[in-house]
Amino acid sequence: MTPASSPRVALFVTCLVDLIRPRIGFAALRALEAAGCEVVAPEGQTCCGQPALNSGDRDSAVALAKSTIAALEGHDHVVVPSGSCAATIREHYPELLADDPDWRERAVGLAERTWEVLAYLDEVRGWRPDTVCAATAVYHDSCSGLRELGIKTQPRRLLAGVDGLALVPLAGEETCCGFGGTFCVKYPAISNAIVEEKADAIEASGAELLLAGDLGCLMNMAGKLHRRGSKVRAFHAVELLAGMGDGSAIGEEG
Repeated sequence: MTPASSPRVALFVTCLVDLIRPRIGFAALRALEAAGCEVVAPEGQTCCGQPALNSGDRDSAVALAKSTIAALEGHDHVVVPSGSCAATIREHYPELLADDPDWRERAVGLAERTWEVLAYLDEVRGWRPDTVCAATAVYHDSCSGLRELGIKTQPRRLLAGVDGLALVPLAGEETCCGFGGTFCVKYPAISNAIVEEKADAIEASGAELLLAGDLGCLMNMAGKLHRRGSKVRAFHAVELLAGMGDGSAIGEEG
């Protein structure tokens, strides 16, 4: 079921989707339009500032927050195909701009209208897919989506509507994959050990597909799986929901 109203939604594409996997952006667009939304991709959007924030570069994070707020204001909702980027806007922009009354008010206003795409499709639009994918899959809960935004049941409810798709249990599905943004650069040995355990669990599940809601996590896990010669294929969940799970998986392009 889709509500009768047609909200004007700003799609915040994210850096990784724009540069690495634009297909996710098009899948999000297709799913949002199927859910009855009018979707625009505002010009001027760039990085949300999360890498700067995580690295302690507060000045750059504040500048990027202001730029993003200015680019995304004026829409009913902002929808993001990434739990970590959505959490940056929703949870951290008001904190970053707390000492600037004008910008803090704008940050809070934007935060209240910003949603991760899977949560938005499920909670706000009440949408269910009309797609087919005959496969077994596991779902990995990304840290930011799970812990900062409470995204757990929403993607599973949506995926339950994909005809032929069977979700199977994944040991440690709530455990970090080891990516952590700049964490994997600062602590590569620890990151590699964590993703090694995650790859073990994914392969032990017997699933054909690995699904998640954050491209960073998917790139990390898919990279490890491919280096091990695994046949498990990785997709952002919104790709399957939009009927775009039949092309190249993450890490297979080119």
